[in-house]
Amino acid sequence: MIQSMTGFGKSVSELPKKKITVEIKSLNSKNFDLNARISSQYREKELELRKIISKSLTRGKVDLSVYVENTAEETSSVVNKAVVQSYMEQLRGLVNTDDTELLKMAMRMPDALKTEREEIDETEFKAIEDAVEEALVEINNFRTAEGEALEKDLLLRVSNIQDLLNQIIQMDPDRINGVRERLRKGVEEIKETVDENRFEQELVYYIEKFDITEEKVRLENHLSYFDETINSADSNGRKLAFISQEMGREINTIGSKSNYAPMQQLVVQMKDELEKIKEQLLNVL
Repeated sequence: MIQSMTGFGKSVSELPKKKITVEIKSLNSKNFDLNARISSQYREKELELRKIISKSLTRGKVDLSVYVENTAEETSSVVNKAVVQSYMEQLRGLVNTDDTELLKMAMRMPDALKTEREEIDETEFKAIEDAVEEALVEINNFRTAEGEALEKDLLLRVSNIQDLLNQIIQMDPDRINGVRERLRKGVEEIKETVDENRFEQELVYYIEKFDITEEKVRLENHLSYFDETINSADSNGRKLAFISQEMGREINTIGSKSNYAPMQQLVVQMKDELEKIKEQLLNVL
């Protein structure tokens, strides 16, 4: 069973005073590449979250977003009393007004408010970890569903190549007969008497040169191995990509050896199917 590298997962957790939202999105990539957007308060815990995500997703370009929203009437900003009082004393000597107006002006001055850095709440971080795990379950389910669609398309393309190969196998005797006839006509056209044994030797040479028996057998083996690999327990896009490269090698050789227009037309169709396979494999985990 294969998996896609494209997916999306989201989890929302409610705490007494906060709401935690985790979103994970992934796209195809050769390696694991994580971009994390989390509150600076939990930046020192980023490595732990990376380990959890990399263990589950293994490959892909991954975006992690963690939003922590206060739902209670609380704030981490407090009035810097000493600074505000100093501003008011200075302003009192400049402005003839009451304390209320002085306070309003002082509160607009720099450093009137200070933000206290909150210590990491382990209970809250545990909720974040649980939300990440839930989002990972969702994104992996998404990847599996996408993988099923990819698998159907890939197996269809492989089946199409096998059908085209069967047609090539069926027409191969006609191709060889065509080579034989072209050589005989060529000899007749130059109106030369040739030694029949020598002619047969030359004919065998050309037939061996154009022989595609090994390529046909190897391509069939690669197609079978592709089916076997795609139905294995683990998703292995790199292995499937390697097999597809070997398939392409045999298809190209058949095309270069064919020297027969109807067969070359089938080879072009095989190449088209193989290109579609390679495009899809870019997104397979």
